[in-house]
Order: sequence, then C-alpha cells, then structure tokens
Amino acid sequence: MNSVEPMGDATLDFASKGQEQRSFSSLALSPQDGSANLPLRRSDSLLSEKPTTTLRSSSRSLQRQNSERLQRSSSPQPNVSSPKARNLQGAAFRTQALSTTTASESLLRTLSSVPSSPKSVLPEVALPESSRFTPRARSLASSSGLLSSPQRAVFTRSSTFSGRRKRQLWKNGGLLPLMLVLLWFALDWWFLSQFQEVSHQSARTLSIFQGSFGKSKRPSGNVYDRLLSLAAHALAEGELQTESEDLWQEPFKAAAAWKPCADQRTQGYLAPPLPKKSSGYLMISANGGLNQQRIAVCNAVALARLLNATLVLPRFLFNSVWRDSSQFGDIYQEDFFVEYLRADVQIVKDLPIELQSLDLEATGSLVTDVEVPKEATPTFYLVNILPLLLRTGVVHLLGFGNRLAFDPIPFDIQRLRCRCNFHALKFLPKLEQIGVLIAKRMRERSSRWGPLDDEFHPDGNGFMSVSKQSGKLARKTPKYLALHLRFEMDMVAHSMCEFGGGEAELEELRAYRAIHFPTLSQFEQHGKLESAMFNRELGHCPLMPEEAVLMLAALGFKRGTQIFLAGAQLYGGQSRMSMLTSLYPNLVTKESLLTAAELAPFLNHSSQLAALDYFGCVAADMFAMTDSGSQLSSLVAGQRIYEGGGHAPTIRPNKRRLASIFHDNQTIEWSHFEHRVRKAVKESQKIGIRPFGRSIYRYPRCEECMCKGED
Repeated sequence: MNSVEPMGDATLDFASKGQEQRSFSSLALSPQDGSANLPLRRSDSLLSEKPTTTLRSSSRSLQRQNSERLQRSSSPQPNVSSPKARNLQGAAFRTQALSTTTASESLLRTLSSVPSSPKSVLPEVALPESSRFTPRARSLASSSGLLSSPQRAVFTRSSTFSGRRKRQLWKNGGLLPLMLVLLWFALDWWFLSQFQEVSHQSARTLSIFQGSFGKSKRPSGNVYDRLLSLAAHALAEGELQTESEDLWQEPFKAAAAWKPCADQRTQGYLAPPLPKKSSGYLMISANGGLNQQRIAVCNAVALARLLNATLVLPRFLFNSVWRDSSQFGDIYQEDFFVEYLRADVQIVKDLPIELQSLDLEATGSLVTDVEVPKEATPTFYLVNILPLLLRTGVVHLLGFGNRLAFDPIPFDIQRLRCRCNFHALKFLPKLEQIGVLIAKRMRERSSRWGPLDDEFHPDGNGFMSVSKQSGKLARKTPKYLALHLRFEMDMVAHSMCEFGGGEAELEELRAYRAIHFPTLSQFEQHGKLESAMFNRELGHCPLMPEEAVLMLAALGFKRGTQIFLAGAQLYGGQSRMSMLTSLYPNLVTKESLLTAAELAPFLNHSSQLAALDYFGCVAADMFAMTDSGSQLSSLVAGQRIYEGGGHAPTIRPNKRRLASIFHDNQTIEWSHFEHRVRKAVKESQKIGIRPFGRSIYRYPRCEECMCKGED
C-alpha cells in the first residue's frame, strides 16, 4: 500500500492510475485485502488539509471510481465462473459498499465543518449510491447543504411522516412504557446514590467483621455490604409495585378467636383478708428497668395472694445501668392500682408505724435475690417464706424480679397476674398524653394509607384498649411500623457476642462487664463461657441494626414505610443509625418526633422514657422485635395480643434461623433470601396456646388470661 504524503500547500501526490486499478481488481478476488479503502483514505487525508482545488479533484476521482465499480458489478467477470468464486466476488462487493458508505459519511462530516463557498461544495453525484438514502447520510447531507431542492423536498416529507408517527404513538400511549422505564432508572439511580452516601461509613465495620470471624471454621458471615446493596435495588424496584395487602395483617385468622377475660373472677372467689388478719406484710424492691419492674410488680401481687399477705406498695431500686430514681408513683397511678385490685389483694402504701423501725436484717426478714432461685415454685415460698412471714410479721424481698415460676401455678393466681399486668397497671396521665401524641404524629406524617381493622385508644379500663367495632373501619387511617432494637450498651455487653468493632470493641465490652456484670466477667476470665461464634449460631445474639433492616426489606416493607424506632442509644452510634436510614429514611425516634418542651419532663428518667416507647409500640399497626428475650418486646407483644383482637400483628424473628440465613450472605441471591426470611418469620407467627413454663405476659393466649371463641 502506498503512503500518502502532503506535497506543498494545495496538492497531494497520488500513486499512479495503474496502481489504483490494480488495487480495485484485486478487491474482486480478495475481499480481505485492506487496499480497497485506499482511495477513501486518500480522500480523508485530502480533506484534512482543506484545499478547495484538491476537494474538487478528489470528488471527481471518487465519482469515476464509483462508476467503474458499478459497471464491473453489472457485467460478468471472465475470470469468475464457479459458484464459489461468484460468492467470493459478491462478498467483496458488499464489503466495498460498506466501506464506501463509512468513508462517505466521514467525508460529509468533514465538509460540514469547512466554510461554504461555490468552489468548496462537493457535487451531489459524489455521494455513493449506497449512502444516498441512509438516514445518517440524509441528515448529514441536509445539514451540510449538499442536497438539491427535489431531494430536500423528499426528505422533508419523510421527516413530516416521522413527526406524525411520533405524535400518533404518543396519542395511543405507546411512549408510556418508555416513560415508566426512564422513571424507574431515575428512581433507582437516586436511591443508590443515597445508599452510597453512607456505605463508606459501614465499610470499616464490615471489614472488621470479616476479620474477627475469619479464623472460625464456620464464619457467621457478618459482611453485609453485598446484601445491603441487593436490598437497595429491591426497595427501588418495589416503589413501582403494589404493596401486599397481607403485609400488615395477622397471617393466621385464628388470632381473632381469642378474647380478653382476665378481668373476670371465678365463682366462689374469696376476698383477701384485712391487713390485721393477714399473714403479714410483704415488701418487694424491684430491680432493672421499667419492664423488669413491671413484671416484678405483677409477680408480687400474685405472691401476696398466694401467701395471704398484705402487699406494701412496691419500691424500685436505683439501677447502675438505667440510673433512674423514679418510683412507682412517678410512672403508674397508685390509687387506681390499689382500688382495682382491692378484691384480690390488700395493698397499703407504707408499713404500720410500729413496724417501720424494725431492723429487718437483724430479724432475718430481709431476703435477697441470691437466696431465692429464679422462677421459684409456689412450694418454695410456702415452705421458706411463709413461716418467716408468720414469725416476724414482715418480709422484704430485695431485688425481686423473675422469682416466681409460670408453671405450675393455681388458676386463680395465674389469672391475677394477667389482671394486674393488662388492667391494674395504668400509666400516669402525663405519660398517656405524650404516648397518644406519638401515635398521632406517626399517622399524620405517614404518606402510605390503608385499612386498619381496629384502632387503639386509651380508656379507663386498661393501658390501651381496642375499640369494640367489628369488621374494618369505614374510614382509612395511615399506618406505621414500630421497631424495637434492643442494641444498647448493656445488652451488647451481656450477650457475650461480637458486633464488628474488633479488638477495641472487645476491650470496651470487657471493661463494661467488669463494672456492671462482675459475675459474668469472672466467668469470662476463667474461660467458662461459650465463644461468641457459638452464641451466634445458637441464636443468642441480638440482631444488629443491619440485620434488622435487611429483614424488613426481605419481608416487603417499602422504602417509604413510616417506622418508629423504640429504644435508647444504639451501640455503634450514628454509623449504625445511618445504615437504617439509608434504606428507610422515614425512620424516627421519640426524640425526633417530640419537641424539646414535650420531652423535657421525662429527661434523665429512663423508665419514663421507656414508657413512651411502650405506647408507641403498642399502638403501631405492625410491631417488629429483634430480640425475643427483651422484656419490652415481650410485654408489648403480649399487650398487642391481649388487646389487639387479632388485628395487631407482631414480627418475632427466630434468631437461630436468621443466623443460618445470614451465614450465606456472600452467595445467596436476593429472591432466595426473601423466601427464607419470610418463611422463618411466618413460622414464628403461628397461633397456639401458651407453651408450658413460658411467660404469661408474653403469651397470654391461655384460659387463665383469654377466652377462645369461634374463629
């Protein structure tokens, strides 16, 4: 192939005409020969210099070459007689035509940038036949002024038809699918951009997870960046889909068959004896937070009835974790409590004067929680506590909590526990007002509407009672989901699990356990505890915030779902909170929902703040817990069962099942992840009678608390 070199300012030295003819002749027999494009490359080189006379010369040369090609293609070739040769020749011509079209378009693009003048315009015949009627060539030629008037008229009619066709498609809705697709891509892009803003904050935590579990034979798979990305895509796609009607409903109709009846007393129910005729005075001091104290109060009422004793209004111990000095009267209505249970137990606010100066420790009347086993049976109290009570006239149970078993318990005693929890314990009006305000504001800010079968509201018969309307409400009310993340510092430290903070986290949790859980710390030092990996596989670790949002996304809750987050400060701070809000931006807490003035009376009182969370969770259309061992989650779930009428569903994840699912997070597909999570959650929502020995506050579906009617 001859090279093309510029010669002077206006001309180029082409190869001889005989060489050009040999190049075209060889094309007919060898389609693979690259010399077929030589004249066109020379034209491109010529245009790069932009001389007027050379443009005219090259265009005429190109015209002659095209004419010669057309003549050769229409006349038989003496050298080609076999079909195979003719096929090769046809392929060569087609290759040449395509090359010519490409070069012509390049020529037209170059001409469009050259200043127009009569001498610099390429004649119309210079356009190859194969490129005259292509849409790209028509557009380039028309914009360059190379078309004659008749040709422009033809192209104008073609453009008019194209515009008319587009308007017809628009009229018939043909462009609607395209618009929906573009909208979907826009939403997807925007959502992913929001998700990526916080992804770098969790990258370090996720990498630490990978390192901390890397030495185990079976790592827990706590690297969730991949699953979070899949969840982001799924939520973006879900915005264009209709939300399932069953998502906010109880999955089993049998839930509506259970009705509250703990307020009813059996025939022949004996009234309690007056204080002077009772066995003595029973004092209890409850430890823990609000929910542990609530259980302790109900157990104390049941124990006073069992021992035929007079109950002194319970006291609350100051806890080093909760650091709240609130007493019974700062949270509950004392007078209502005493009056409601008058037919069951005699309750006084203080000891008689003659007993107030008694040294209980010296008389052996002070019994600590160390001396009382957990979930002690009624027999233990009848054998060990009743004789002491009869001898001294008063017994003080210090640190009393879950010290009364759930089974076996006499029917009336068991029902009394339910009556106390679901009817007698009523929060102060100031707490009720703010609690109702939380539920109201959650519904006001909701943008997702749907039918709500029943509506919670406060009344004089209990904490929150369900309206007695049957069927669905005529009006529609907004919905919100309440999520309790039991992921505070004390829970994280007590669980003996690892949550992605590496060695710094381990040291921090060890120091915390040494102060607040010294017994647990000693067991850890002597190697008497199971490994963090083993605890996770058994489902003993609370769900992390990352796991919680992945569970909600897998269940089908849309990105715009209104979520009320209950609980104190998350361990891990803002970085973990960002993981929640990146997928669910409409997530709020009581601190962000209430004004500073509304929240001020309850600050520095963790039990009262927990009461506000209690309200927000009970009144929600859907409640999701992340740790079934949490007392708040247990009590809220039981309250929703008791008062919900079968229309207050609760998500209770099986942490052991979820741990197995999250273990496969690096390889599992999102559709399979959704299926497994939904199956695991639905199985935990089955309706049944309270299992033997399980909490009656969490599982009130039993004949002592609720009555089963027709489905």
